[in-house]
Amino acid sequence: MRTQRRRALSEHDRATWALYVRHVSPLAGVAMPDAPPEPVMTPLSASQVVPSVALPVVKRLAALQIGHAPPGVDKATWSRFRTGKLSATRTLDLHGRTAQRAFFALQDFLGSAHAEKLRCVEVITGRGSGETGGVIRREFPLWLNAPELRPLVLAAAHPHAANPGSVRLLLRRVRPVK
Repeated sequence: MRTQRRRALSEHDRATWALYVRHVSPLAGVAMPDAPPEPVMTPLSASQVVPSVALPVVKRLAALQIGHAPPGVDKATWSRFRTGKLSATRTLDLHGRTAQRAFFALQDFLGSAHAEKLRCVEVITGRGSGETGGVIRREFPLWLNAPELRPLVLAAAHPHAANPGSVRLLLRRVRPVK
């Protein structure tokens, strides 16, 4: 059976308890409870000590903007990608989905495309109605910069200037671990 270690109460915890107890009237025949006792702290044995693990340094990526050349893409690749000459190997259509379902579908789509080492994919958000477009189109740039998706995507651009409802994504290459 696993025993649970109790954490010591801080002075703030004790003061909060004292304020609470002042407003409570005990039941008939029952004494007012005292503050919880301080737990006895015992030193940890060698088997209970957890070794410290050095966490990998995560490089913060610059925010991704649709249609802007990111660092790390050469001019020839960016030109082919931006003008739509780099063909998409897979397409995801988000029409008719709620924003939440569209986000989860995008996560699954990009995760599997990255795992399959695809280089260029296309996501159809739709143009939406109104001046700024639909919800999915407005939220899409925010989704691309989410911590779970940003490491997968290198660049984003509309394949044709007349079609803002479609976005091509250039995925990062899978680098072997050394």
